[in-house]
Amino acid sequence: MNSFKLLTYAICFALLSGCSSHKTKSPNIIFILADDLGWADLPVYGNKFNEAPNLDKMALEGKTFINAYAACPVCSPTRASIMSGQYPARVGVIDFIPGHWRPDEKVLVPQNRTQYLPAEIYTIGEAIKDAGYATGYFGKWHLGSGEPHHPSNQGFDVAYEYVGGGYYNPKFRPERKIDLTKRLSGLLTDYGVDFIEKNQDKPFFLFLAHYDVHVQLDADSVLIQKYLNKEKVNDYPGNAVYAAMIEHLDNSVGRIIHKLDELELSKNTIVIFFSDNGGLISRFDKKPLLANSKQPIYKGDTLLYISSSNKPLRAEKGTLFEGGIREPLIVKWPDKIPPGTKSDAIVCSVDFFPTLVELAGGTLPEQQVLDGKSIIPELMRDEYNAERVIFWHYPVYHHDVPASAVRKGDWKLIHNLVDNSLQLYNLSNDIGETNNLAELNKKKTNELYHLLEEWRKDTKAELPVENSDFDPEKRYLWGKHPGRVR
Repeated sequence: MNSFKLLTYAICFALLSGCSSHKTKSPNIIFILADDLGWADLPVYGNKFNEAPNLDKMALEGKTFINAYAACPVCSPTRASIMSGQYPARVGVIDFIPGHWRPDEKVLVPQNRTQYLPAEIYTIGEAIKDAGYATGYFGKWHLGSGEPHHPSNQGFDVAYEYVGGGYYNPKFRPERKIDLTKRLSGLLTDYGVDFIEKNQDKPFFLFLAHYDVHVQLDADSVLIQKYLNKEKVNDYPGNAVYAAMIEHLDNSVGRIIHKLDELELSKNTIVIFFSDNGGLISRFDKKPLLANSKQPIYKGDTLLYISSSNKPLRAEKGTLFEGGIREPLIVKWPDKIPPGTKSDAIVCSVDFFPTLVELAGGTLPEQQVLDGKSIIPELMRDEYNAERVIFWHYPVYHHDVPASAVRKGDWKLIHNLVDNSLQLYNLSNDIGETNNLAELNKKKTNELYHLLEEWRKDTKAELPVENSDFDPEKRYLWGKHPGRVR
């Protein structure tokens, strides 16, 4: 009997040890993606007006990256880079879907090769699902419309895609019966919390893709009033509607982390917070950026047209200056990632694919080029290559002219694809990109330009071409994009 008991105990211990080992090797993964949130919008990055206590707490319990980048200054290409692990130029989605179009400009710009994430791409969802995870996607997708391109056909077991209707009358595909007393951010968080509860006994990958803080700006009136009553700070617009939207986003993060704590899942869950491109200052078409119901708040005020500022960074969404591509990135994983730390490592949205697939114990695709690298050393030990090279290609008109860019270490080169001019900046002492050193440091300019040229050849990046119908008087007029179906 004693021998039988000992054997039973030994078997139980082995099984429990195996379960513990499995949990260690297969952490739950939660990826929370904001839309249009700028690097300088959060208190953890120095903002003195907006409030985000849950993200502040997440930073205190995890790691904040100072040099994190989106692979593009607009949404669809960056989302494609996360899903594929590839630069947008390689994927062929180089602008938001369908894209911008100025038919009378000096150059005609390339179009997306496909107006959806190519079906042959083996996505991060598929890779993690194949590793034995339950996978869920809730929120903005913007990688193709129609059933074949829905996230449920890209590796996600359950997916509710936000397809419009604003923040207070949202519509989803597949169609969902929704509680209209709840704002979009709350609904998406409800879906995320429900997914966590249903899959708490197995490894899960939750991708929560918020629409906040995209225009048209809208938020709960109580929260807006809170920021209208708040004293302004220097060098920041202090748009109350925008600030309220950041708090909605922060509340979602808080609810997700609270649910993990409640279910005792926190220690085995890595939580990532990121944004898809730099902050928007004002609409490219110069229209008011508040929802109709909120426009009376700033009637006759410049804040009807200005949402935020990316200072000390230059410019905004739709440009390859730092204000368009540098992003907030906060990662939390108790007992794995040192709490309260900051990293200067250069990381990019193409890195999430190899990193998360490695954490999930999955297999990287052999036939799919991956432009990103695993950043586990950067996450766990803050080991990184200070001279890392990353690239951008945004060959369309938006808030700036078509351009490509490369960063190597502290140096960044921007290539204007209209007049062929070059701008060189040392970001270690000129984060605002105010001092063009291209003529003063031709050696570094030539070095980076050569890297950029070779990369464009490798990715088969498409370039603008001269427009034979160029009309200087109409050049700034926006037209209907040829790829727009309706």
